[in-house]
Amino acid sequence: MIRFDRIWVNVQLATMVTGATDRGEIRDGALGVCDGKIAWIGPRAELPESVAAETRDGAGGWLLPGLIDCHTHLVFGGDRCGEFEERLEGVPYAEIARRGGGIRRSVEGTRAASPEQLHRSAEQRLRRLIGEGVTTVEIKSGYGLETETELRMLRAARKLGAEGFVSVVTSFLGAHAFPAGMDRDAYVDLVCGPMLDAVAAEGLADAVDAFCETIAFSPAETERVFQAARAKGLPVKLHADQISDSGAAALAARHGALSCDHVEYTGEDGVRAMAEAGSVAVLLPGAFYMLREKQKPPVELFRRHGVPMAVATDANPGSSPLLSPLLAMNMACVLFGLTPYEALLGMTAHAARALGLAADRGTLEVGKRADLSLWRIGRPAELCYWMGYGGGLLVERVIGGKPSTPARVGLV
Repeated sequence: MIRFDRIWVNVQLATMVTGATDRGEIRDGALGVCDGKIAWIGPRAELPESVAAETRDGAGGWLLPGLIDCHTHLVFGGDRCGEFEERLEGVPYAEIARRGGGIRRSVEGTRAASPEQLHRSAEQRLRRLIGEGVTTVEIKSGYGLETETELRMLRAARKLGAEGFVSVVTSFLGAHAFPAGMDRDAYVDLVCGPMLDAVAAEGLADAVDAFCETIAFSPAETERVFQAARAKGLPVKLHADQISDSGAAALAARHGALSCDHVEYTGEDGVRAMAEAGSVAVLLPGAFYMLREKQKPPVELFRRHGVPMAVATDANPGSSPLLSPLLAMNMACVLFGLTPYEALLGMTAHAARALGLAADRGTLEVGKRADLSLWRIGRPAELCYWMGYGGGLLVERVIGGKPSTPARVGLV
């Protein structure tokens, strides 16, 4: 006799186990949870004799892993709607950044915001992700560019995770841009020294990120940041090759990066290096769309070399004000040519790998954390077909085996 805390029955299962055919689908399935972990999964007809504290009828819906948004900038102050208007009038993103806009504009708003304002505004954005099935989200700093504000951002992110409605993974992104009027070497020294020391002392970061680009940090400067991060025992990831191929993806791969993100301009040498290092390519179609870019990520090269592709919203106030993971998957299919199966892997199994969490979540397998999403759909591809229609499709989210519906976080 097996004892479960909960059993879901009368569900169609898409396990998202990589290598399985048809998304690892199990028709008329059942899934049992014990102590927050998946304890049994399979066809309902094969469910062994068991007792459960609660049995939940899925009414024929599709049960998938909870969605994972593995690249966001949810914590910030202010907005950059004015820059959106400028770009529509033909001003390039790089030109806006050079004139003191872009990231620096968000720095001004974030520095001016109180801890309560940062938390409250980020919580409102997070609710949108939760309403479309997200159970794990990565949140970066990077709009402080000074120690205290960077810490304030990461504390706000940690607080969101402590509230229990979603798992939060944090990335320290002090190397996002250079603050106005500060010497480049001096700022890199600050990021690699006092700033990283303070972040590590409070345990505020799960990884260290950087922006390696012609308008941001050079490969040599990025290398210094990565060396400091690895000395602290922190894994690294990188905003790489977004507007040029500077060899950033290959640099990140040399440091065993969890992921290389954006990667529109990554060449075959970079893709090959990522494959050898096991780095995930995180595709960010929201920024591609919002900036009206033309260079697409080398999806076919990633396929050919076996580089896993994750998909994320890149939710941020400037280049990707996108709070719909379902729309991100739709864009990945329509704009980048992913199949719906690849896009779903990109928001589940491969997104977990991009955060170093593949052993714990991202697929429906015995022993993994019971983060689940139950959908009122006829087939999994509908999650990539509807353009940001999660409120009408999502039936229930489950966090660690405990139901956490949108209503619990104030959504209607």
